Amino acid sequence: MEAAQRTISVLGSTGSIGTQTLDVLSRLGPPYQLRWITCNTRWQDLAAQVERFKPYGVAIRDADAYTAFKQATSFSGPILCGEEGLSQAAADPENDVVMSAMVGFSGVVPTMHAIRAGHQVGLANKETLVSAGQIMLPAVEQFGATLLAVDSEHSAILQCMVGERTADIDRFIITASGGPFRTTPAADLERVTAAQALKHPNWSMGAKITIDSATLMNKGFEVMEARWLFDLEPDRIDVIVHPQSIIHSMVEFIDGSVKAQMGVPTMLVPIQYALTFPHRAELDVPRMDLAALGQLTFEPADQDRFPCLRLAYEALREGGSAGCVLNAANEVAVQAFLERKILFTRIPTIIEETLSHMEHLSHPSLDAIVELDQESREFASTLTLRP
Repeated sequence: MEAAQRTISVLGSTGSIGTQTLDVLSRLGPPYQLRWITCNTRWQDLAAQVERFKPYGVAIRDADAYTAFKQATSFSGPILCGEEGLSQAAADPENDVVMSAMVGFSGVVPTMHAIRAGHQVGLANKETLVSAGQIMLPAVEQFGATLLAVDSEHSAILQCMVGERTADIDRFIITASGGPFRTTPAADLERVTAAQALKHPNWSMGAKITIDSATLMNKGFEVMEARWLFDLEPDRIDVIVHPQSIIHSMVEFIDGSVKAQMGVPTMLVPIQYALTFPHRAELDVPRMDLAALGQLTFEPADQDRFPCLRLAYEALREGGSAGCVLNAANEVAVQAFLERKILFTRIPTIIEETLSHMEHLSHPSLDAIVELDQESREFASTLTLRP
């Protein structure tokens, strides 16, 4: 029996997850068909993807990049512009799966349009649930959409939960590599450079998420994302440092049993699983060799040494608009660090000051979240100018 065609659109196709998604699609071949690919400013990369992967249409967020793409290419398919164009691509009724791989808050509105269209959404943009989880999840239920985790940690949890009852889960254990500064003395963190922070020991990722890994904010975001994806209280989601990045997450059950999903560090596996779910497909990636590894080690996650993890837990417990403010301030602070405007240790202080300053909304609408995101960025930006 011939498999049914599945149409895939990739939001953020020129980023790390987006390019790997296109790689997976090229490996899978028919019946998977590419519909839309999108970018922000990297129109040259998008043009190369158009030439190679032959999508139905493209959407470009930045107006200048949109104009440049139209002038430089002979692409005959539809070319959409701006956030409205990205949202139109995300909501296309021909989509079967929308891979949300945009960076940061920019993914919130297009992802919501995909949800409102009732699509299956592969969520690689954790900031969507960090900023607007309490809005997104009711929409998923209302519009009959499906939200599947693409982060390796949440994909691991999903895989461990297959065949299990939610009522039988005691806690989640999310693993962290510890990033490039796991063994760096706390007193030396003030002097670390962006170049050092971008040298992740195990994973190849974009600049923003790599800095988040160095501060452990990425783990805080993953705790917040797990809370919304799997409806588990924050106090039942733990983080443990596992430097080898072989175990991606664990689920502990009420009888004390623990399931762990393991594999070599590669995003190709969770990306493909989200596309083929609930089934699996062959994938040519390196296999795990436990004998060669010798041992797997674990350490506690130090929230005093890496306060971004503590701030994420606090924002999650506060709820409402706190996640939106946390994410906005983090994006501003990380960018300022990458541009050498602030020290590494200023990132958490800017986030904490912004959280303390901004008005808290218990039940914000999507429009309120978008407005608060901008206001939080403006305030956090003023803090990056201070010594």
